[in-house]
Amino acid sequence: MYHEQNWYEASASPKINQASSPAPKQKQGFGKKNVALALACALIGGLTGVGGTALMDRLPHDSTIREGQRVNTVINVSQVDTGRQLTAAEVYAANVNSTVGITTSAVTTNFWGVPVSSAAAGSGFIFSDDGYILTNYHVIEGATSVKVTLFNGEEYDASLVGYDASNDIAVLKIEAEGLTPVVLGNSDTLNVGDDVVAIGNPLGEFTFSLTKGSVSALNREVTLSSNNTRFTMELIQTDCAINSGNSGGALFNLYGEVVGITNAKYSNNGNSSQASIESIGFAIPINQVRSIVESIIENGYVAKPYIGVQVRDVSEESQAYGLPKGASVAVVTEDGPAQKAGVQPNDIITAVNDTSITSGDDLVAVIRDCQAGDELTVTLYRQGEALELTITVGQQIQPAIAQSEGEAVQQSQSQQNFDPWSFFQGNW
Repeated sequence: MYHEQNWYEASASPKINQASSPAPKQKQGFGKKNVALALACALIGGLTGVGGTALMDRLPHDSTIREGQRVNTVINVSQVDTGRQLTAAEVYAANVNSTVGITTSAVTTNFWGVPVSSAAAGSGFIFSDDGYILTNYHVIEGATSVKVTLFNGEEYDASLVGYDASNDIAVLKIEAEGLTPVVLGNSDTLNVGDDVVAIGNPLGEFTFSLTKGSVSALNREVTLSSNNTRFTMELIQTDCAINSGNSGGALFNLYGEVVGITNAKYSNNGNSSQASIESIGFAIPINQVRSIVESIIENGYVAKPYIGVQVRDVSEESQAYGLPKGASVAVVTEDGPAQKAGVQPNDIITAVNDTSITSGDDLVAVIRDCQAGDELTVTLYRQGEALELTITVGQQIQPAIAQSEGEAVQQSQSQQNFDPWSFFQGNW
């Protein structure tokens, strides 16, 4: 099986734009069967009409551009004692005030050129006491307005601080102080079988509901599609009930800590001829996105570690001819950290520091936990020889700026086709 990983390959001259380009719509799929991976976001639709044209004169005139200025935000971390295991009721009581409901509206153009007004409902949670809110990107994608509702009924207009579509996360900001943020946990310490609870707004109307279950699997590779480009997320699988409207809500362990962000579920897409699919939900591990969220808040952009390679697994057929297991380098980014260290196409990376690398996913996991500037001792196989190279981890910077006023992105649909044959393939 060919498994290509495109590890955060940076352009030669990354730039931060003041208004980011719309992210790809997550609505295309490649399903051979009527099985769907449903993004857990509730949608409602309506219809309105707008239109207009404009002419530009060519007479000499003064032009004005705008340059942004921002005060850097510093995130302070407060330690909280979470040493006592709680009941599900205690987790709910301690955290329901830290969860929020999210409603959005958007205007798109249909096939006949008529503007269509739509609404969506999702969930989120309070990330900081001064009003930063975390949710899924697909909840707010294309929204022209976003409202956040607290458990006490207070409603706020929210601004979009930034997002990372490839990790399905978005950061919102409301003008409020003295809020109670969630306590962040460590998703790397989860075990299959651990009890977890989700708090969210299923269907957009059963607000602040709790569902309880267990961790069904860890590091489950789920392949999503966007504009015919596939990308893989490693998600927590849970049998907590996850329904439309739960997207962006928190997944808690029984110590009251957020360990994941619920974002998807399996669905047979209403096809009664297929066996019913129950209790297969997914959540983004909080460790996987925490540094990205903090970068969006503190810097206004997404910063990710990278070494500048695209890799694939070494096939069993190739191993039968004597090649080792590892991450086979398909492409080396020009002037990237790997090229500067001497990595070449067709090299097979077999170890990084003291960690054995047997697949592309192993390499991705190691790089994801690195910081820019870290030095990695990389063992690789090249034409029958074992070599050691030192790679200094780089940083890829990509815009995460909120869309400019009046700019619209078509709202993603709540369901995506899912191809079971591509389930274990990724495209980074």
